[in-house]
Amino acid sequence: MRAPVAFAFVFCLIGCGAQQPQSSQSANAGSAQQVTVVAVESQKLDTTLALPGQISAYEAVDVYPKINGFIESISVDRGSKVRKGDLIIQLSAPEIVAQRAQAEAALHTAEAQLAATRAKLLSDHGTYLHLASAAKTPGVVAGNDLQVAEQAADADSSQVNAAEHNVQATRDALRGVAQLESYLQVRAPFDGVVTQRNLHPGALVGPASGQAGSQPIVRIESVGRVRVVVPVPEAYAAGVQEGQQVMFRVPAYPGRSFEAPIARISHTITQNTRTMQVELDLRNASAQITPGSFANVDWPIHRTYPTLFVPSSAVTTDLQRSFVIRVKQGKAAWVDVQTGVNVNGKTEIFGNVQPGDSVVATATDSIRNGTAVSGQPGPR
Repeated sequence: MRAPVAFAFVFCLIGCGAQQPQSSQSANAGSAQQVTVVAVESQKLDTTLALPGQISAYEAVDVYPKINGFIESISVDRGSKVRKGDLIIQLSAPEIVAQRAQAEAALHTAEAQLAATRAKLLSDHGTYLHLASAAKTPGVVAGNDLQVAEQAADADSSQVNAAEHNVQATRDALRGVAQLESYLQVRAPFDGVVTQRNLHPGALVGPASGQAGSQPIVRIESVGRVRVVVPVPEAYAAGVQEGQQVMFRVPAYPGRSFEAPIARISHTITQNTRTMQVELDLRNASAQITPGSFANVDWPIHRTYPTLFVPSSAVTTDLQRSFVIRVKQGKAAWVDVQTGVNVNGKTEIFGNVQPGDSVVATATDSIRNGTAVSGQPGPR
């Protein structure tokens, strides 16, 4: 009876040993982490990016006088509209009046001296001609007298030239004083609106570089044409073209959009902000857009070549790097990427990935590099 029992025990051990590998394989298959995967897509970027902008006047100037003086009258105030050439400020400077009177007197003196020297030249030249005519008869005029008369006429001619230069110099001096006197009238440099008025009649004013020019008299800005200044990040500065139409909005008109062309491109990156200054040029005839306003700009971004996109949830970070988790042959692999633009829930990526690669749709650093995973396609 013992032999059959022993045989049955050995048969059971053999049978159990034959079934053990199959059970181990089933356990390993069940340990793979289930994940949802999506395919990396390739497409050309064509979208808009929200950027902040600043609206400024096309022309703006702080008005200082060119010479020191006292404000005698000022005909404008904050909000006044001015035209180019309008007289807006009248100054007074008594020393300029005295300089003009002195310059006029000097001119009259110089002209009198010129007239006297010309008269003497005519007299001496006439004497010379008379002696020269008489000298044709031998013995009538001594040769020395003729020579003295000729030299006197030449000297008078030199004095006339000097007097003419003196007259011209005094005229230039008078013209300079007259130019200074014209600076007592301050006129508008362009069409615009007075946005600030800092001083009033009786105040001592002067050039900005002088002690009396501590602040401008008024500030004038042109509002019929404005600049929309957009600091474009370095990553999106490529492909900017003049004339391209750009949409923007301002807080003063909620729900409304404005359009203006790209007019000026700085073509340089500002070092401290890593942005390129681009200006839109907007005709603002009705002055509805106020300089100094903030603008929300829909900045167009286009790429002439295809780039790769994945769902934004497929990109994660561990505070040291950004990466996607690629699934290949049942293994998870972290792939470092750089991100670009976010478009409709998708993120542009750059790295060692190819179109069609499967990546985890919702990446997390809990899925470690090299982990066994089983990918299931997610909804497109």
